[in-house]
Amino acid sequence: MKPTKLALAALALALVGYPGTPAFARLKVVTTLQDLASLADAVGGDRIETFALVKGYQDPHFVDAKPSFILKLSHADLLIAAGLELEIGYLPPLLDQSRNAKIHLGSPGYLDASTGCEILNRPTQQVTRAFGDVHPYGNPHFWTDPENGRIIARSIAAKLGELDPSGREAYAANLAAFEGKLTEKEKEWAAKMAPYAGAKIVTFHDSWPNIARRYGLDIVGHIEPKPGIPPSPTHTLEIINLIMTDKIPLILVEPYFDLKTPKFIAEKTGATVLSFYPSVGGVPEIKDYFALFDFDIDAFVTAMKGKS
Repeated sequence: MKPTKLALAALALALVGYPGTPAFARLKVVTTLQDLASLADAVGGDRIETFALVKGYQDPHFVDAKPSFILKLSHADLLIAAGLELEIGYLPPLLDQSRNAKIHLGSPGYLDASTGCEILNRPTQQVTRAFGDVHPYGNPHFWTDPENGRIIARSIAAKLGELDPSGREAYAANLAAFEGKLTEKEKEWAAKMAPYAGAKIVTFHDSWPNIARRYGLDIVGHIEPKPGIPPSPTHTLEIINLIMTDKIPLILVEPYFDLKTPKFIAEKTGATVLSFYPSVGGVPEIKDYFALFDFDIDAFVTAMKGKS
């Protein structure tokens, strides 16, 4: 090969980049939840890189803020938060310390994932500490309805397109693929859950109004007397009586809550304690948003069949 051709080849390589490397700068996306990171990955593809502050096995209400979070936020192009004050206990000071004005609330690099979603259990009266850790703008576990996942994905695609106009076609194509798969999976999930419409269940925390409404489950009680308040002996006895009277088969418990009281109630009533995962990454098998519903719904169906 002549020197001139070598030079041309080197120039061409510099222009297109190395094999497998995008010829564009990836957007740095920080999310508060792994669920939001999964949805962002589905829409953003190889044009973004994501980092979730809260892992799926952690309680999203109480987060141990790490110095590394500040570094991630300081370099972020986009911050996606659940909103509804779910992150109020840790995110504001992290944002202040990040000194990254473009991802603050109201800035172009901030996305409230709850926007446009169906939010349940909005308080109808003034909320005080007497209500426990009630969220004043509604229940923040809205991503547990797959239709809200669709809305979040659309919001992410629109925001990424604003920040990266050259990638709009790619984001639109990724969104279309995601929505197509979601539509098919929703049919599958609905068919699996249909036999259990109207089933009464008890949960530890008020994490499940969205998925319950989607599949017709009837949540008749919570082990917590109020959100964030530990169960008293009196309340525990009330739940035991409720389960025995209504012959409730399952107690759903998130992975980060103590199982002592749920197991005690189960021993007294014969109900089954089922670990139910509200987020991607709750266990290694739940690798993305689709796997979240696959895992939980299969576990629910298996547990219900075991009670029949």
